[in-house]
Amino acid sequence: MSAPNPHSQSIIRLWLTAGVMLLACMVLVGRAVNLQVMESEFLQSEGEARFLRQVAIPTVRGSILDRHGEPLAVSTPVDSIWAHPGTLLQESEKLPMLASLLEMPAEELERRLTQRASREFVWLERRVHPDLAERVMALGIPGVHLEGEYRRFYPTGDVTAQVLGFTNIDDFGQEGLELAYNSWLQGEPGAKRVIKDRLGRTVQEVELVREMQPGRDLQLTLDRRLQYLAFRELKAAVMEFEARSGSIVVMDVGTGEVLAMVNYPSYNPNAPERGVSDGLRNRAVTDVLEPGSVIKPFAMAAVLEAGIATPEMVVDTSPGTMEVAGHTIRDVRNYGELTVTDLLTKSSNVGIVDLVLSMDARHLWGVYSRFGFGNVTGTGFPGESAGVLRDYERWRKLEQATLAYGYGLSVTPLQLTRATAAIADGGRLRQPTFVLDTDNPPQSVLDPVLARQLALMMETVTQPGGTGTRAAIPGYRVAGKTGTSRKAGGGGYNDRYVASFTGFAPASRPRLAATVVINDPGGEEYYGGQVAAPVFARVMDAGLRLFNVPPDQLDALMVQAEVSGDD
Repeated sequence: MSAPNPHSQSIIRLWLTAGVMLLACMVLVGRAVNLQVMESEFLQSEGEARFLRQVAIPTVRGSILDRHGEPLAVSTPVDSIWAHPGTLLQESEKLPMLASLLEMPAEELERRLTQRASREFVWLERRVHPDLAERVMALGIPGVHLEGEYRRFYPTGDVTAQVLGFTNIDDFGQEGLELAYNSWLQGEPGAKRVIKDRLGRTVQEVELVREMQPGRDLQLTLDRRLQYLAFRELKAAVMEFEARSGSIVVMDVGTGEVLAMVNYPSYNPNAPERGVSDGLRNRAVTDVLEPGSVIKPFAMAAVLEAGIATPEMVVDTSPGTMEVAGHTIRDVRNYGELTVTDLLTKSSNVGIVDLVLSMDARHLWGVYSRFGFGNVTGTGFPGESAGVLRDYERWRKLEQATLAYGYGLSVTPLQLTRATAAIADGGRLRQPTFVLDTDNPPQSVLDPVLARQLALMMETVTQPGGTGTRAAIPGYRVAGKTGTSRKAGGGGYNDRYVASFTGFAPASRPRLAATVVINDPGGEEYYGGQVAAPVFARVMDAGLRLFNVPPDQLDALMVQAEVSGDD
C-alpha cells in the first residue's frame, strides 16, 4: 500500500481553510447586511431609546387674581429631586447623608431604590425648598438630579382657602375654584427631545416637539381687602361665642358678584395635608341650614303678592300662641295687635303663620322657588348644595305653617344672600358669580313696587324696637332680618342653635347684600340679633367704605358728629 501524497493533503487542508474563511466572511457580510438594511429601523429606535429621550416641558398654571388684580394664587418655579436608582445604589455609602437631608430613614430610601432598580427615573422629593435642593446637589452623589417644576402658592392663606381650593402634587385642581376652572388655569405642557448619557443627565437638546402653552389667569370678583376684614370679624365672633363654625357672604346687589365669601374654621392651602377635614368645606355653598326667621321676608313677599295684607294692616297676635294641627306656635311674648310691618320688626311667628295659612300652599311654594330656594345658584362651584324645598303637594297644614318662619326647608348662606339681594334690587334675581366681567342678566321674581314695600318693612328691623338693632350702621339706612333656628338632632330639635342675619345697605339705594351665619354658638347669647347682627354691621360698614358708597342717613351722621365734638 502506497503512502499518502503529502502534497495532496496540503492542498485539501488549504481548500478547507479557505472554505471556512469564505463561509465566515459570508456570515459576517450577511449579518452586516441584516443589521444595516433589514433591522436598521429597530436598532436605531433602540439606540434612541437609550440616549434620545422625549421629555415634558412643564407649563405654568394661570394665576388667580382678585378684582383689583391682586394675587390670590400663583405658581412659582421650584426644583424637584429625582434619581437613577441603579447608579445611586452603587453609592450605598452615601445614602445615609442623602436620606438625612430628605428627612427619611436610610433603610426606607434604599428599599425604594431597590424596588425600582430596573427603572431609570424615580422621584425622591417633589417641589422642594431651594435651600434643600442646593444642599442635596452639594453632596455630589452620582445618579441624583434636579428637575424644574412649578409649585402653587396662596398669599392669602386660610382667608380664601375654601373659595380657591388647592392643587395636588401634579398641579391639578382638587377643590374650590382651582377644580371648577382647572381646564382654564392648567395650560398644556410642551415636549422636547434631548440626548442623555448613561447616568440620565441631559447632554444636548435635539428638537422642540411641542411648545408649552401656559395656563390663563382667572380674575375673580372677590375683593381681597373685604375678604380679609370679613374673615377677621367672623373668626373673632366664632371664638367669642364659642361657636362651632361660621360663614359670611357679601354680594354686589346690582351685578350678583360675590365680593367676599369666608368660612371659619379654615385651613392653610399651602399645606392642605395638614388641614382638618372640618375646615376644608366651603360651608357658604355646601352646607345647608334651616333658616329660621330670616325666611320671613320671603313669606311676607308671598303675602303681599297674594293681596292678603298690606304693610299697615293690623293683625292680632294675642295671646302670643296658636295651635296648628296639634302643635303650638309661640312668640317670644304676647305682642297683641301688630301691623303687618311690625310682624317683621318684632319677628312674630304667630302673626306670619296666621297670614301664610290663609293663602294657597302652591303660591307660597312658588314665591320661595322663584327666589331660588330648592335650586343650585348656578355658580358651578364644586359640591354646591341645592338645599331642600319639598313640593307643595306633599305639604301638610303644619308644614305650611312652619315654612312661614323657616322650618321644613333648608338653604345655603349663598342662596339666602342671593334672595336678599333680589329684594334689594327691586325684585330682580341674579346668578351669583365669582368671575369678573361675567354677563349676568337678572330675572324678575317680584313686582318692583312690592319689593320696595318689603325693603321698607325690613328697614324697621334694624331701627329701635326691632330685633336687629345691632346691625345698624352709622350714616347708612340698613334693611335686614334676624334669624335664630333650633338645630335638629336624632331625637328632634334640641337646645343648640344657628344664629343668622341677612340684609342690605344702603336701603335707599342698595349696593351690598350680606348674610352672616354663626353655627352652634355657646353660652347665653345665641339669638341672631345678638350674635350675627353685630358681625354684619362691622363687615358691611367696612365694605361700604371700601367701595366708596355715600351715606344715605346724613341726619344720623350729624348727630354723631355733635356728640363726638367733630366739625
